[in-house]
Amino acid sequence: MKFNLKGKNVIITGGGSGIGQAISTTFAAQGANVHILELNADNAENTVNLIKKQGGSATAYNCNVVDQKQVVNVINEITSKQEIHILINNAGIAHVGNIEKTAETDFDRVYDVNVKGPYNCMYALIPEMKKTGGVIINMASIASSVGIDDRFAYSMSKGAILTMTYSIAKDYIKDGIRCNCISPARIHTPFVDGFIKANYPGQEEEMFKNLSATQPIGRMGKPQEVADLALYLCSDEASFITGTDFPIDGGFIKLNG
Repeated sequence: MKFNLKGKNVIITGGGSGIGQAISTTFAAQGANVHILELNADNAENTVNLIKKQGGSATAYNCNVVDQKQVVNVINEITSKQEIHILINNAGIAHVGNIEKTAETDFDRVYDVNVKGPYNCMYALIPEMKKTGGVIINMASIASSVGIDDRFAYSMSKGAILTMTYSIAKDYIKDGIRCNCISPARIHTPFVDGFIKANYPGQEEEMFKNLSATQPIGRMGKPQEVADLALYLCSDEASFITGTDFPIDGGFIKLNG
């Protein structure tokens, strides 16, 4: 079977909804044993229940990726029982505003979740992963490659993810660790629906159409499409791929002109 993850142990952050949930269920369906690190315990348990109903294996951990001590403790708990073959740094938050509309507290919050969170997970796991090799996927964004209106703090954080990915790939290639990132354009998730509702009240339908239209392909992406790309990049079929960013953007980066 292509893209077989049987016998692979995976850590996925933010696996309780949206893209993270799609990755969790997809990897489990391909045979992986999934560990979900999630701030929202109810969402994590919902994903675990979905996986178990499909005959898969999954465990949820209530974990704030911003808290290094908590992350180290959870990952040490997991790795004391089994080696981890794959890490998916998916947890993240958004923010709307140019620099004048980005308070220091906003900037710090976006940095903590989107940059420090992946750092904490890689910091905790890489010493163990070096022993046997593995795969790391970081969730970047098209905002790491092109300028987007009113996304100052968010773009900063995803630009950091892009270059962190290159650094990890370079530093640990001889340890058998592959590290790549995925850069989605707008993906239709509950996160996006909540984002539109919070930032454009009363304009939800109009903004959804406008945001969909920014992709030349004419629609938002689906979480499953991102999950399928992640599956390929974490499979043995992608063993020659490292240090690379993969836009999944409906033509946004190259065809908007």
